[in-house]
Amino acid sequence: MEDIILEQEVSTTQKNIEAYFNTHDVQYVAEDAVFTHMSSGDTYEGREAIGQMLHYFYHVAFDAKAEVKNTIITEDHALLEADFVGRHIGEFAELKPTNREVNVPFCVSYDLENGFVKRARIYMLNDVMIRQLTK
Repeated sequence: MEDIILEQEVSTTQKNIEAYFNTHDVQYVAEDAVFTHMSSGDTYEGREAIGQMLHYFYHVAFDAKAEVKNTIITEDHALLEADFVGRHIGEFAELKPTNREVNVPFCVSYDLENGFVKRARIYMLNDVMIRQLTK
């Protein structure tokens, strides 16, 4: 008996969100999106502010990337589990650059609308980050 492989069409939403997970390019974020760091309560509103926050976190305070572990994407929601991995190169949380390596697990829950990220709730263990920077 031959194996039957069913091809599933990948939606525009899934393509957009997978591209966002891999690049953090804010072209996949709605103009009026809101991102919230759940541990600190810091909120970033709008594509420009979100882009600045991502740039600061990944390229100014740290030279870092998100190493994706798991994703779930539907038309209305997405979930990302990843590790934030990099080197502390700029001021962060009132800490001068330490040049230390960090590896911090995080999850982000996304609300999606029309193929774009509309809202993100970021769950990152800040205490783990601070311990790695001050040990």
